[in-house]
Amino acid sequence: MTPTIAIMGIPILTLVTFLPAVGALLLLLVPSAKVGMVRGFTFVVTILTFLASLPLFTAFQMGQRGMQFVERAPWVPNLGIQYYLGVDGVSVLLILLTTLLSAVAAVSSFSAITEKVKTYMALLLVLETGMIGVFAALDLVLFYMFWEVVLIPMYLLIGVWGGPRRVYAAVKFILYTVVGSLLMLVGILYLYFAYHAAFGEYTFDLIRLYDTPLAHSAQLWLFGAFALAFAIKVPMFPFHTWLPDAHVEAPTAGSVILAGVLLKMGTYGFFRFAMPLFPEGALAFAPWLIALSVIGIIYGALVAMVQTDVKKLVAYSSVSHLGFVMLGLFALNMQGIQGSVLQMINHGLSTGALFLAVGILYERRHTREISEFGGISEVMPWFAAMFLIVSLSSLGLPGLNGFVGEFLILLGAFKMNPWVAGISATGVILGAVYLLWMFQRVMFGPITNEKNRGLPDLTRREFWVLAPVIVFIVWIGVYPNTFLRFLDMPSAELIERMSSRTIAERVVEPEFYGGDEPSGTDMEATLPGDEAVVDGEAGMPADSASVEIDAPPPPVGSPGSVTR
Repeated sequence: MTPTIAIMGIPILTLVTFLPAVGALLLLLVPSAKVGMVRGFTFVVTILTFLASLPLFTAFQMGQRGMQFVERAPWVPNLGIQYYLGVDGVSVLLILLTTLLSAVAAVSSFSAITEKVKTYMALLLVLETGMIGVFAALDLVLFYMFWEVVLIPMYLLIGVWGGPRRVYAAVKFILYTVVGSLLMLVGILYLYFAYHAAFGEYTFDLIRLYDTPLAHSAQLWLFGAFALAFAIKVPMFPFHTWLPDAHVEAPTAGSVILAGVLLKMGTYGFFRFAMPLFPEGALAFAPWLIALSVIGIIYGALVAMVQTDVKKLVAYSSVSHLGFVMLGLFALNMQGIQGSVLQMINHGLSTGALFLAVGILYERRHTREISEFGGISEVMPWFAAMFLIVSLSSLGLPGLNGFVGEFLILLGAFKMNPWVAGISATGVILGAVYLLWMFQRVMFGPITNEKNRGLPDLTRREFWVLAPVIVFIVWIGVYPNTFLRFLDMPSAELIERMSSRTIAERVVEPEFYGGDEPSGTDMEATLPGDEAVVDGEAGMPADSASVEIDAPPPPVGSPGSVTR
């Protein structure tokens, strides 16, 4: 069992989660007129949060089942609500991504935001607390509260500091998300009472709720409720229409956080909640979700190709890239799931950096129209070099991070269905087309617009905003095992929960819910590629299984298992 690390007597997950919120409260004491102090204080808080999150990475124990760094305390014991935090390898990587991009977003706002700076920075810090909480919460009420906390700061960041159509984009963002959230809340309450009906106890403990026996029809409805909330957040086709508006109108830092972290809350929700809680429902919906993923990959790429606005092009590229993430997740084999989670990290880094680059151009020219540029590499060579690395990362060039994730996803998809993999691979080709074509039109050729001749190259601050992101882009591309090994056990555990034997153990007879038809005991849930789990030494996908899915160890949280 991993002991809980404390810094200054505060458990590490509590410290990392709430340090930004405490910083936001202290920021209120700083006079609004002292803009430099406000910016500096925000930067210090985000850097301290990033540094505080590093022990999660360095002290994490590989190969252990379940959650680590667990913190638990009664909150509303009469209702079974707890303050319950914990992380596995997936959560650790997403929390590190959040703390890194939050610091980057804060620094990128120094010159872009000049009005109501203190309020803006306070909202960024509150937003960071909500995002970290989503990835660390193991009580469903606590998770739902963090999920909702994220909405208000992002709504205000878009609606107050956004572009000309900011109010429309902000309202559209909040309406889409709230509709999905309410359906998920209904599902959480149903699950709460179903667990009580089965075991005589009320709880929102996620690990215990994994073992809730549910009838086939109940699993279908509950998975649908959770899946809709998460599909809107991803966003999957056809629930994506709020995303381009939100990205285009949001300030640069808002776009970085939205693409880098908020969208990952949707894919993480499928991984942590919808699939393991309702495995039979996930298997039933898998073909439809795979089809929507493939459509999203190709649709997003084609629409990105015809955009004349650089920021909107990057926004639609997210629809395509996150289609790959969902495809890998529902390939339901080790390669696909590991590639999916790694691609969440990759997309956050690459697309976040693309939005930073677009913001740098916008601050100089106050336009994002591709036709307004051309020959920028002549006057901004350092910017052109960094923009090229980030663009190549996004299109999946070998040696950079995007290649590793997409390769594993397509490998997992091929094991599931070669035709699906072949069709999805066209998204990689289309991605190269729209990104390289955009780069060529913006960076190369003669300078035809005189306004571009005097553009200054990257400032020192802008260089150091992009540099740490590029370091991780190269690191993951050259040596991905540093990060893949964090995904071995969480991926194996998800496959175990999706296996036919585990589903059969959780299915109830029809009279439990008043006549619903059973299916788990009669159903064959053969997972494509479930024979390949993990190479225990290297952490890379392997054909020889070290975990037997047909004879799984006890589910986490059940009697006889090791609770982390």
